[in-house]
Amino acid sequence: MSESETVEITGHLLDTGILSRILSDIREYGGDYVIDKVDVGHDAVDTSRATITVTAEDDPELQRLLMRLQTRGVNQVDPGEAAVSACDMDGVFPEGFYSTTNLVTRVRIAGRWVDVENPEMDCGLVVTYDDSGDVAHVVTLPMSDVRIGMSVVCGASGIRVQAPIVDKTSETFGFMESDVSSEKPQAVLVRQVADGMREAKAAGKLVLWVGGPGVVHTGAAPAMVAMVDAGFVDVLFAGNALATHDIESSLYGTSLGVDLAMGRGVEHGHEHHIRALNTIRKQGSIRAAVDNGILTGGIMHALVKHEKTFVLVGSVRDDGPLPDVYTDVIEGQRAMRAELTGVGFCLMVATMLHSVATGNILPASIPLVCVDINPATVTKLADRGSSQARGIVTDVGLFLEQLAIELVPGYRRT
Repeated sequence: MSESETVEITGHLLDTGILSRILSDIREYGGDYVIDKVDVGHDAVDTSRATITVTAEDDPELQRLLMRLQTRGVNQVDPGEAAVSACDMDGVFPEGFYSTTNLVTRVRIAGRWVDVENPEMDCGLVVTYDDSGDVAHVVTLPMSDVRIGMSVVCGASGIRVQAPIVDKTSETFGFMESDVSSEKPQAVLVRQVADGMREAKAAGKLVLWVGGPGVVHTGAAPAMVAMVDAGFVDVLFAGNALATHDIESSLYGTSLGVDLAMGRGVEHGHEHHIRALNTIRKQGSIRAAVDNGILTGGIMHALVKHEKTFVLVGSVRDDGPLPDVYTDVIEGQRAMRAELTGVGFCLMVATMLHSVATGNILPASIPLVCVDINPATVTKLADRGSSQARGIVTDVGLFLEQLAIELVPGYRRT
């Protein structure tokens, strides 16, 4: 006995290698395939289309395979209707629940296609109904937030996804044609990132930054402050470390005890970060420290001054932490998700932990650029499903200095 389904995929299938990866997925999941038809685009800007019949041992295995293929943008030719089951435990999805992608998603229920409001990977699809019994909303919901009685989509039927297709006629983000850029002209890459940020702002969208303490350690905090002042930082996701070392730098001129102007350690410098933490904790919050004239410079000061949003989520290694830091990671995730509305561009700098965390909750439709000295950071993002993630391998300090020069008229480091 076996079960089969005919699926289709459209995009730049050959030059991106996506078709090969789809066939590998089928075999990896114990299935088989027959390529029914492939229409190959004639020119480089043309998309291709493939139709494939996939076979699995039984229906549960076929459903798992179809869900996996949808992470690549593959859809059933005849998707049918979505099946819905009620949760019978808090924090537990029904058996066979549809595991979501971060792609633009639509669900067919009662003969009507409904857009999923907040695409996010590794969640479930929850259906809500209005007073007349019609579908009101379909949203992604993480496992921790599901409750008894919620209606959850099960199986892969009745679902369509849409993967972003690179516009090869446009020069914007041309470097995105390769996953990691390490040997391309830095000035060109900086300019392309700056263009992406400017386009997002021109469209009324927000620019989300995800930062690690390397921003401060490399001496790039003044450049980031200039970009906050110029309106190119709307939301910051970070941990305890970036904020603590930024505040340490403002209060003592050091980062982890190293004088940022001289590049060497100072006497008793190892105490500075913990004394900085104690100072802010005494004030009760970063905002209170700014309002009371205790914190007068740095990234966190600039964010407070310009009424920008920041979400700080901690880890087990944190000192302090700062009073603004979420120490419950589930609450931290919820706080991060709440700030994604309106985001049109995301720049990740010098952090693997928070980059992966943010990549997990971002829709694939949001351009995502990761800058890190370690190419493994970008590779890990892509491996975990953030297919839109593209990277620049370089020193973060130098990159941010150049980005500030590109975005802020007259900027020169003082």
